[in-house]
Amino acid sequence: MKKETAVSNLDKVITQVEGARLNISEHHIVKIIGISKYSESIDISTLYHAGQRAFGENKVQDLKLKSEELSEFPLEWHFVGRLQKNKINNLIDLNPTLVQSIDSLELAQEFNKKLQVKNKKISCLLQINSAKEDTKSGVMPEDAINIYKNIIETCPNIKLKGVMSIGAHVEDRNIVKDSFKTTKKIYDELVPFGAKYCSMGMSSDFELAISCGSNMIRVGSLLFK
Repeated sequence: MKKETAVSNLDKVITQVEGARLNISEHHIVKIIGISKYSESIDISTLYHAGQRAFGENKVQDLKLKSEELSEFPLEWHFVGRLQKNKINNLIDLNPTLVQSIDSLELAQEFNKKLQVKNKKISCLLQINSAKEDTKSGVMPEDAINIYKNIIETCPNIKLKGVMSIGAHVEDRNIVKDSFKTTKKIYDELVPFGAKYCSMGMSSDFELAISCGSNMIRVGSLLFK
């Protein structure tokens, strides 16, 4: 990817984000995570030089490879994929800024156990299956608040920073919007318990997500095309 392309792509996304967030409030800040899972390190480097700093990977081995190849840059790495228990130790060693995909109490407790052994703490988000789709992982909306509180109480090495969800996988934008509103309502109830990030919205629906209150979006194809 040429630098001009990276600058253009990033400018377009920022412009869309600005328009969407200003419709809510000039004080509403939205963080952009560049999802680099289908991209090479050279493209991440190009986007870094265009001004993008936070990137997300959904495989531990890809995060390891790219973070090592790009270690000269002060990048913020997010893990956004489904975390297999046999990869937990490897992920902890990479020390990501944020793990966005804690999708069950069982996974949180296993993650916490491995963190305690290594005497480390890592910031995480609880993933919510707000659309209740079989193809998605995450806790059910009606269980989310209790599980979030349970993780706070039983997993001291996990620093819970909020929630993440993926919009409903349907054409009907109203259904997608409802799934975002479900997550935002849960997030609002968790703010008193330290929730800072409501991560929802991807390349196809981030403006809609922001209109529903998202303050962190995960954008891949629009940045790396």
